[in-house]
Amino acid sequence: MYLTHNGVVRETARARVRQGDQTAGPVVGMSFSYDRAKAATAEQDVRGMEGVYYVRVWLNEGTLRVGDSIMLVLIGADTRPHAIHALETLVGRLKNECVSEKETFADSRPQ
Repeated sequence: MYLTHNGVVRETARARVRQGDQTAGPVVGMSFSYDRAKAATAEQDVRGMEGVYYVRVWLNEGTLRVGDSIMLVLIGADTRPHAIHALETLVGRLKNECVSEKETFADSRPQ
């Protein structure tokens, strides 16, 4: 079983999606960076999970535009439940512990 995740820069602001802030304007880009050591540790930890036999992570960096890929994650595992659990774990750790994202809005104010 292989599962992939392709995170992309979206036009809809994070505040609108997650907090329901209808006043958040459209996103035109993002400043994106990550901690390489933390990302490598997260990847290695998931490699050790039950049933997981393949893990591949690519993280972008720099100034990104709407539609650009932020991250690509590939998990190979023996069963669907193991693959789903590993993918959710790894993407969650990358987003919560390893990356820094600052949205840029049409009026040029980063957030």
